[in-house]
Order: sequence, then structure tokens, then C-alpha cells
Amino acid sequence: MTFAENHTSITRQRPSELLALIRAEPPLVQCITNFVAMNIAANVLLAAGASPAMVGDAEEAGEFARIAGALTVNIGTLSPQMMEGARAAIAGAHEAGRPWVLDPVACQATAYRRAASAELAGLKPAIIRGNASEILSLAGEESHGQGVDGRDGVEAAETGARRLAAKTGAMVAVTGEIDLVTDGKRVARIGGGSSYMPMNTAMGCSLTGLCGAYAAVAVDPFDAAVGALAHFAVAGTRAHREARGPGSFASLFVDALHAVEPGDLEREAEVAT
Repeated sequence: MTFAENHTSITRQRPSELLALIRAEPPLVQCITNFVAMNIAANVLLAAGASPAMVGDAEEAGEFARIAGALTVNIGTLSPQMMEGARAAIAGAHEAGRPWVLDPVACQATAYRRAASAELAGLKPAIIRGNASEILSLAGEESHGQGVDGRDGVEAAETGARRLAAKTGAMVAVTGEIDLVTDGKRVARIGGGSSYMPMNTAMGCSLTGLCGAYAAVAVDPFDAAVGALAHFAVAGTRAHREARGPGSFASLFVDALHAVEPGDLEREAEVAT
């Protein structure tokens, strides 16, 4: 039985509990991500308390996935070489019983991306995280996304997200103004964050990395997705208060991620189930 298939009988873990586990023993998160996001995603993981490793070449990706706590796969700069590395890493993660997270960046944009995303979604990810346009497309519904930009609202993607979760066995996290996490039956909504987030490159990509960190310490991937999104949102809310614009927000956000403590998530996270 895989990590994703075992979620139905699990006791809930709160975001604060999961953050405490991350801080107590930082998980190693293998990130196959796009060239634009690598530095940002690594800094976000380090600030949150995890340990990132950008290992994606097929010659070592599978071996590395067997020692990492979790794997994340982001198709932002998609290529045959990237797919080869992703397949090897996913196989290694499954062999070791490690969770992996899929980020189907701009999967609606081209036939190549649609095919690659559909293939990866069929390889039993624990979590699929994307904006509403990406999730709609991956669920086989009409999307209004343009390139990497999401043009659809989170609520418009809820039915598709439920269907995608039921089909793949993954927890589906739809991010936007109010985030949504579903396993096809359960639903959680997470508020907070900042209007500056969409103005900063690779925010969503780095959130996928954080989902990997939470998945590495969680029993239930539903709780992992909720915890990561809650941590991200609380940090975004805090950083927004002091930011003068998207540029200053970026550095304040990384500081805020680092400063958030488990008790802060108890008090400040806006999670409705």
C-alpha cells in the first residue's frame, strides 16, 4: 500500500504539530523544479526548517529519492531530460515508501505539458498542488489560464479538484485567494497570505517544496497539504503588513517563514474544515 492510498484511516495532525516535527528533525526534501524557482524554493525550505536538495538527473535521482524524506516534481521548465529524472526519482520514492508532490506548472498551455502532467498524475503522487487553472486542466475541464498565470478562481475548480483527487488518490491543493485542499471527500479552506504573492516569481513553486517538507513528517498527506498552506499563508499575512511592494515583500516573507513558530500556527492559521 502506498503513502497516498493509506490516508483514509489516519488521525488528524494539526499544522502546529507538523511544524514542530520539521523544526525538531529537519526533513531532506528532494526538489526537481524549474530553473527560475531553484534558489527561491531552496531558501523557502531552509527558512521553514527543512533541508532542500536540487537533485534531478536520472543517473542519481532515483537513488537520492530513496534517502530523502520526500520528493517534489515541478514541470516549469519541462524537457525530456527532466521527465527522465522525474520518472527515476518517483520510482525510487515509491520503492522507499516516501511521499512525492506534483506541481503541474502551466499544464494547460501545450499538448506536451498536458501529456506529461497526465502521466505524472498517474504515478501516485501524495499531493498535487497547483493554481485553479492548472487543476481544472489536469481534471479534464476547461481552463482559462494563460501560460503560468492562473485566470480561474479556486471555487470554480472545487468540483474538478474533488474528481482529480478521487481519480489519482492524491490530496489536491488548489491555491489562490482562499486555498482549498481535498481528498475527494474532505475539504479544508485556508485563508491569509498577501496580494503581493502573485507578483513574485516562483511563490507557488516554493510552496510545492514546503508541501514536500510537511509530507515528509506527516502521516496523512491531507494534513501535510493543509499544514504547508497554513504556514505559507501566516507568513504571507505577516510579511504583507510591513511590505511596501512586491520587492520588499519577498525578503520579508522568507524572514516571516523562519519566524513562524508552532504556537503561532495555532493562533493565526485561518483553516476551516
